[in-house]
Amino acid sequence: MPSAFQFQCHLVLIFLAASKGETRYLEVRDAGEDDPFLLLSEDLKRELSAGQIYRRSLRCIDMLSIEGQFTFTADQPQLHCATFFIGEPEELITIHYDFVNIDCQGGDFLKVFDGWILKGEKFPSSMDHPLTTSQRYVDFCESGNIQRSIRSSQNVAMIFFRIQQVGNGFTVTVKKNSNLFPCNVISQTPSGRFTMVIPHQHRNCSFSIIYPVVIKISDLILGHLNGLFLKKPSAGCAGMGDFVELLGGAGLDPSKMFPLADLCHSFHGSAQMKIGCDNTVLRMVSSGKHINRVTFEYHQLDLQETETRKENSIEEFCFPSI
Repeated sequence: MPSAFQFQCHLVLIFLAASKGETRYLEVRDAGEDDPFLLLSEDLKRELSAGQIYRRSLRCIDMLSIEGQFTFTADQPQLHCATFFIGEPEELITIHYDFVNIDCQGGDFLKVFDGWILKGEKFPSSMDHPLTTSQRYVDFCESGNIQRSIRSSQNVAMIFFRIQQVGNGFTVTVKKNSNLFPCNVISQTPSGRFTMVIPHQHRNCSFSIIYPVVIKISDLILGHLNGLFLKKPSAGCAGMGDFVELLGGAGLDPSKMFPLADLCHSFHGSAQMKIGCDNTVLRMVSSGKHINRVTFEYHQLDLQETETRKENSIEEFCFPSI
């Protein structure tokens, strides 16, 4: 049985896996129950000719993984609405207000959040984002025409809005921008391959996969010696300055997840683990002294794999009944 977090995040994964044609559900606090989300496939992307802008209406709870122009018009008072945006790992998202007709004085609001929030948990976590939590919100009712375009710091962003007057609404244009060194990423699919590079920067970067997965790290460059250490109360890599950790949990925020393993030193080869958590995160901590790089691949953990334990698997933290 999927957990509450998985059920909530499977809305996320609807378009996380939109290019694969998968359909799932998501739930946002106080948003109520909605029908399955209508997602965009690669076929639609191919059908759009060069220069053609995709346009459609937004639902109160919606998800977008494609560029275009999107309009929301209230057909009844809407108190708790949100739209989630996602790009490829190497993309940033720009949201531009083309038209806004809301009653700010009457209690309406329209806010962009740099990242995602789900049930009070944030991605990226406050520890891994360059801005404070308050700076990650851009409130149209406060900024107005001063800031009509907002660019995300990673491949995900979202808007919250409340519109109480029937007929009021807004139109936004969403565009994608290249990011040479992707840092914090939510995977659009339950399987893939990725290389994370932090070039002499003092920052932390997390790659989130909202599935139980098998993850295999094939290359890690930290400027140290070889080594892989499972987490123990008295052990860890925090003193190394540069390291990679694997996290697992039932929420969205990496800072609230259970630390499963530390990789403190460079190696070339293969380190594979099964992580049976609702959400798996590979997080790189960088002191800025080195060009740190990690290459890994992952695929969804199926039922047969969860029943077959191996010495390098880590599922007991997330499957207490096994």
